[in-house]
Amino acid sequence: MDNFGGIIQKAVYLGVGLASYAGEKANQKLTELRKETQKLADEMVKRGEMSTEEARKFVEDMMNKAMQQAPIDSSPETRPNEPRRIEILSEDDNSSDNNPTEVDKMRQEVNSLQEELRRLQKD
Repeated sequence: MDNFGGIIQKAVYLGVGLASYAGEKANQKLTELRKETQKLADEMVKRGEMSTEEARKFVEDMMNKAMQQAPIDSSPETRPNEPRRIEILSEDDNSSDNNPTEVDKMRQEVNSLQEELRRLQKD
């Protein structure tokens, strides 16, 4: 029975340690976000695209949004069933960069990869 208490104690310590680690990582990310947002705002002020007051408000708004945003859940239930569709468009001009055979090859490769993905999802 004494061994069981030790296991529970270790589990509690593990939980506290993980929570502490997650908090530190979140704090680091928020600090990085604030720095990058501040750089962007400073650059926009330098260009004259916004005033210093607008820049301060912009940084505050971005930080508030970042802290309020729910964590991204990557569980299978929330992921879409199919990947995002990508359409390859070719321009109709006859420049040397647009080789129709190369575009056709790429389309065929994309189609074959899509079919393989569908096949793998069914398995």
